[in-house]
Amino acid sequence: MIKLYIGDYMKDVEKTIINTDEKEMEKVNWTNAWSKKYPILANYQNKVDIKYYQKEIRNLLNSLKQKYSYNELDAMLVLKDILYHEWKDNK
Repeated sequence: MIKLYIGDYMKDVEKTIINTDEKEMEKVNWTNAWSKKYPILANYQNKVDIKYYQKEIRNLLNSLKQKYSYNELDAMLVLKDILYHEWKDNK
């Protein structure tokens, strides 16, 4: 019963993602939304050297764009997916 419910829920999430317009998604403050589940997102800005990580991330994005001829969005999505899999595989 629970497995069926989660499966149905995930199908609803997938449909929502597919049917949501990019302009609507840009209106959402994702940091605020996710910080309700992960409080670290609400306050890391005061602790982390963000500029350092921004520079490193920008270098990785630019490398993906240059090496594979990705546009900005595709490079971000690929880098985000690599980061997720690295985290998931090593937790």
